[in-house]
Amino acid sequence: METPAPLQAVAYLLLTLGVILFFTPFVVMVINSLKTEGELLRNPTGLIPQELTFDNYLQWFQDLNIQQFFMTSLIVATVTVAGNVVFCSMVGYAMAKMEFPGKKLLFALVMLTLMVPGTVTFVPLFVLVSKLGLVNTLPGLFLPFLVTPLGVFLMRQFMMGIPNELLEAARLDGAKEVRLFFTVVLPLCGAPIATLSILTFLMSWNNFLWPLVAAQSEATYTLPIALTLFSKGQEATNYGLLLAGAVLVITPIVILFLFLQRYFVQSVVSAGVK
Repeated sequence: METPAPLQAVAYLLLTLGVILFFTPFVVMVINSLKTEGELLRNPTGLIPQELTFDNYLQWFQDLNIQQFFMTSLIVATVTVAGNVVFCSMVGYAMAKMEFPGKKLLFALVMLTLMVPGTVTFVPLFVLVSKLGLVNTLPGLFLPFLVTPLGVFLMRQFMMGIPNELLEAARLDGAKEVRLFFTVVLPLCGAPIATLSILTFLMSWNNFLWPLVAAQSEATYTLPIALTLFSKGQEATNYGLLLAGAVLVITPIVILFLFLQRYFVQSVVSAGVK
């Protein structure tokens, strides 16, 4: 049954308005990052800068050494994503396709941890990292997040849909569980892996509270910490510098999403079909 033309027109109009409302703050942020500080304070809503300037960006690259903070964030986010893809997939596979004592109890515990706010475990986690001597180190920034309950749940739910007959056929051909996992199961999990990668990268890249306490020197500052600390002057916040830094922070996220959006949409659609 086809949707009537007037309803299609209304739907397209509402979607267009939604897109405009969604992108307007980002467009305003980019435009204001190209203004001088004086013009930004005088006319923050102007759509065309009277004096176009890239000084805010140059200050980040030349004076504040944003490359160092970018590399730190990139290393932490990349290792966190890789750890979640490997370990969450392994745990998800075990819970979906293997039988062992306490399996249901273990999955119930994973589901319970999804309902526990991160602030509850924040202090015990910091004490543990401190006891291990990992404060102010890169491992201290990514080790606590190499496995997440959301990742385990996501991979387990997808792997439940993999036919058991396919796995049994591989076992009959002599494939052991490790080989079966890496050569048969993982290649089928492109969509959930892409989804998990995007969600994990977003979580790690935008993480502020944990690096704020775990990183105690510029050598281990991530981008959100540097953005907060260096955009504040002695008397007031440098909004142009802050907005330019925000543009630099969100750019890798946009690029990653554009690169993996096809798999992300495929994962959402497959979940809806199931």
